[in-house]
Amino acid sequence: MSGLAVADMRALVDGAFDETVDTRRDFHAHPELSFAEERTTAVVVDRLRGIGATELPCPTDTGAVFAIDGSRPGRTVLIRADIDALPVHEEVDVAYRSATDGVMHACGHDAHTAILLGVAGILAERAENLPGRYVLLFQPAEEALGGAVAMIEGGVLETVRPDRVIGLHVASLLTTGLVAARPGIAMAMAQKFAVRMRGRGGHGAMSTVEGNVLLATAALAGRLSDAVAGLEYEEIGCACSAGVLRAGTALNVIPRDAVLEGSLRTFTTQQHVTATGRLRALCDEIAAEYEVTAAIDLPPPMSAVTNDPSATAVWRDAAATILGGDHVLEMPPATPSDDVSEFLRRIPGCYFFVGAASGPARPPMHHAPDFFIDEECLRVGMQALLAGAVAMADDVRGSS
Repeated sequence: MSGLAVADMRALVDGAFDETVDTRRDFHAHPELSFAEERTTAVVVDRLRGIGATELPCPTDTGAVFAIDGSRPGRTVLIRADIDALPVHEEVDVAYRSATDGVMHACGHDAHTAILLGVAGILAERAENLPGRYVLLFQPAEEALGGAVAMIEGGVLETVRPDRVIGLHVASLLTTGLVAARPGIAMAMAQKFAVRMRGRGGHGAMSTVEGNVLLATAALAGRLSDAVAGLEYEEIGCACSAGVLRAGTALNVIPRDAVLEGSLRTFTTQQHVTATGRLRALCDEIAAEYEVTAAIDLPPPMSAVTNDPSATAVWRDAAATILGGDHVLEMPPATPSDDVSEFLRRIPGCYFFVGAASGPARPPMHHAPDFFIDEECLRVGMQALLAGAVAMADDVRGSS
């Protein structure tokens, strides 16, 4: 780990830990939805200007792009963190709980942002000892699966021209102290879909199966798993589920229209083709059974998160050096998705997970109103991200 000793890294992370916790709690108390992360952006920009990082053009209205240059030759490494929250009302009773009704950092992006700010401070402090260049990219709208594409289409990669990409995600199902990644496909493709059903409608007292969009939509929601039945990748099943059911205006009126919105998670292109074909057929079958019409909208999917094997090996060696080899795992494929995939499609890199579960009790799920993390994961995340980024910049494997 040329230029910055492991003991140095640990000490620097320990010195930055308390401030990183405070930063994470501040973001947690002030969550903002996709493409509306104005306060978050202002805090990030103010912090990075304060440490002397070089501000670069940001192609989106929210988010930020800065750079820190080392004093020795090396690769340019893009370090990415997502900054947005979710439309979830928090149920965790902590002093720093969300101050915005109906909005919550229910996935850990507050931690990601705080971790990258902590790492940025260390990089700036020790720049004279470091190889390469570090691009700090704070991305909006990951939850909307649109922020990465917006930044890329706005030209961010042409501006910064990274050689490698690295990023992390906290994981409530992984014990604190552990980190995990895998080469190749690590997280699923994400396909949004919306099904709009239309029927006759009428009086609630005369409700029948025929033409009843409420019954049809409920039937579809209950059978979405049919679209992915038998589809697995390395023994991990694909997933299809509903997140929104919208219909009706009064308890005694059968509506004419209903909408179901959901997501489909597959790992390969062929699985995606198979599953979307089944989903269309399922909509047609239910529409015929209930005598309604069904129109399905399938926008372009978000690609699977695919880690470069060489970059992942560099990260793994660096993480094992600073954390110990028994704390670095190879994870199975995960059905959740992340639009960091759009960066990884274009630039070799590694996206890894940081354990955030403190005890043996079953932890809360990501996106749930009772989601919380063990803040000790911030220390581990900073260590693994810092060590991995410096190792990637140091060109230790020599591949392009």
